[in-house]
Amino acid sequence: MKQTTFASLSYEFKKKQTRRERFLLEMEQVVPWEALLAVVEPFYPKSGQPGRPPMPLSIMLRIHCLQQWFDLSDPGAEDALYEIESMRRFAGIELGETPVPDETTILNFRRLLEAHQLTASFMNTINDGLENEGLLLKGGTMVDATLIHAAPSTKNRNKSRDPEMHQTKKGNQWYFGMKIHVGTDVDSGVVHTVSVTPANVADITELPNLLREDDRAVFGDAAYANNSYKRAARRAGVYWGVALKARPKSRLGSSQKQRNRKHSSIRSRVEHLFRVIKCQFGYTKVRYKGLAKNAAQVFMLVGLANLYLKRRELLA
Repeated sequence: MKQTTFASLSYEFKKKQTRRERFLLEMEQVVPWEALLAVVEPFYPKSGQPGRPPMPLSIMLRIHCLQQWFDLSDPGAEDALYEIESMRRFAGIELGETPVPDETTILNFRRLLEAHQLTASFMNTINDGLENEGLLLKGGTMVDATLIHAAPSTKNRNKSRDPEMHQTKKGNQWYFGMKIHVGTDVDSGVVHTVSVTPANVADITELPNLLREDDRAVFGDAAYANNSYKRAARRAGVYWGVALKARPKSRLGSSQKQRNRKHSSIRSRVEHLFRVIKCQFGYTKVRYKGLAKNAAQVFMLVGLANLYLKRRELLA
């Protein structure tokens, strides 16, 4: 028989449901837990340290999701589980009965996901579920990219910045970090393809990697303007909805500006994902060194953001 602590009893009789609790209740229902557990289960250790069994896989996966949603480090996640009852309940932990995993255990689980590239599989599994629900259609792709900052400081052991990150200039300001490139479904707004590069990689370079074979339309801002790709798209019967770029000695006419406005109203939905991962999930700065570790986190963030954007349809 499960014993209820005094903290749980007090929590049961509180009068107000917080926004965090409402969010976790929605995510509890829309995340395909069984499918995600099936992805990681073959790689998860069957036995722990001598005399101590490993933490239940479901608890570790839920903690990893909490880290993405609330921008928590490994020690920050451990502290949050001790302090916040709603997070403990979501993870399936009861103080005094279920041990809270320490930061090293949380770190080891994250490294397991990175070593086997499981977060990319998580994103694909989530998208497969959305496609089965009719929430991920095929027909056209919107492409875009966003910058994520990295620490430019050299006050560290190696006296240098992360060698896998680079700087780039946007407008009149310089940025140091990496870039997230996404291919988003035109009809549903669900991201189907992601790539992560240093910040100095041009958006147009990643365009072929973001498109699907059966896409019949491409939408993007002026950074993707390219006459060679435009001619190739027209030969293939693909609608080219990339914004026209004004030249130094050639301004856009009124009809060209109207065309750009029409296409911008379509591709604006690609920004919704960036709003979620930056504003809702708080991912505005890289947490780790190296592209591989940060890319693993990005894949998980994008998969969870897709669910967040489609949560109302899934709940309905």
